[in-house]
Parts: sequence; structure tokens; C-alpha cells
Amino acid sequence: MALLRVENLRKSFGGLMAVKDLSFHVEPQEILGLIGPNGAGKSTVFNLIMGILKPDRGQIFFKGQEITHWPTYKIVNAGIARVFQIAQYFPRKTVYENVEISAIPNEIFTRAIDPTPKTLQSCERTGLCEHSSDENRCICRQELPGMLPQGGLRRLELARAIGTDPELLLLDEPFAGLSHAEVDEISHLIASLRDEGQTIILVDHNMRGVMRLVDRIVVLCFGEKIAEGTPEEVARNPQVQEAYLAGGGF
Repeated sequence: MALLRVENLRKSFGGLMAVKDLSFHVEPQEILGLIGPNGAGKSTVFNLIMGILKPDRGQIFFKGQEITHWPTYKIVNAGIARVFQIAQYFPRKTVYENVEISAIPNEIFTRAIDPTPKTLQSCERTGLCEHSSDENRCICRQELPGMLPQGGLRRLELARAIGTDPELLLLDEPFAGLSHAEVDEISHLIASLRDEGQTIILVDHNMRGVMRLVDRIVVLCFGEKIAEGTPEEVARNPQVQEAYLAGGGF
């Protein structure tokens, strides 16, 4: 059974049709790419899945249960997390505290910092740990997020997201603003999360990163699905080449 299923989703803003009768699904432990030119409707789809926006019509199912009109907090509690393009963190809290806040939001402000297995695991899985040579153990970074490079901030966002134990991760432009080396590092991290059982929907304009990472791709143009398939199938699709890359290919 598909983990997430979207059926005939439609959303308009005034006279602008942002999403038009969109249907797709994502299987457990799959990375699905959602691509398209600027204004194609990708961010709107994420906002609809997360309950930030409500569709004009259509349905969204998660683990077989309809969540179309659920509030965002209920969707998050059900097991869907989103990583935004622009890092969102508490600037005066350490990297560790930012991850812990996501995992145990009701406790962080009322107790001393006491590393929990869950928080440390999130930091370790995303490479936010430093190894102490004298103690030979992993110590989570204690610097402020503002001291991290762009790749480090992306790792922080991923750690915060997986700290909620989601079954589905929505990644919004995870490669934006990263160097080629950082893209490679984050790609490897995302792939490792999938190998550990994580299901992911990914939106990005970095086709090099997307094409080598995802299992399937859904292509949007002006809110409408124009193609779906493996990266190889999508790359050969003339309609995709014309709409997304002006006929230039991938």
C-alpha cells in the first residue's frame, strides 16, 4: 500500500490554477522527486500535504487514512515532517538544543541539557556530532547554528525533522545554496536515510542532485502533471525537455 496518495488535487488562487487535478503516490522507503519550472506548483503541493493550504477539491491519504482537511499539527503527529528551503532555527540555542526542541518540545525550557538517546541519534545520523579524541565518544555540537556553513544548516534541518520520528519527509530545495561538495554530502545523507527506511518526497532545481538520488519523478508544469517515471524515462520525455529545459535536455 502506498504511504501517501494524492488524488485529483486542485487548488486555485483567484483566477490562477496552481494545482490542476494532480494525482500521484509514494511507496514506503522510496525517494520521489517532484520537479518543474518556477511557478509549476511544487511548493503549493507541499503546503496542501501539510495542511497549510486546503484544496478546492481532491483528496490526500496517508497510510490509507484521509488527511485532506486535517490541521497541520495533526498531520505532523501522524508522521509527516517538512524541511524548508530556508533554515528555520532558534538562533540563541545551540545546535544540540535546536534538535532537542524538535524531539521534546515540552521539556527543553524546564530542565538542564541532558543528552537523550533520541536527540543524539538524530545528530549522529545527520553528521552533527563531533568525536572527542580523549573520551572516544560522540559529543553533539554545542556551537550556535549561525556558526554552521550552509551544508551544516541543512544537516541541522534534517536532524530536527527526523527527531520527530516521521514516516514521510518532505524536503523543499535541500540543495539550494550548496556547493558541489555539499550537494554530494547531503545527497549521501538523504540516501542513507532512505536506506534506513525513511520515505522522502524531494523538490529541487538541482537536476544533477535529483536525477541520481530519486527512484521516481513527477514533473509539474503550470500545476499539471506532464510526466511520471524513472529518472531515465523522464529525461527522455520530449514534453519535459520542452517545458522544463526549453528543449535542452537534462
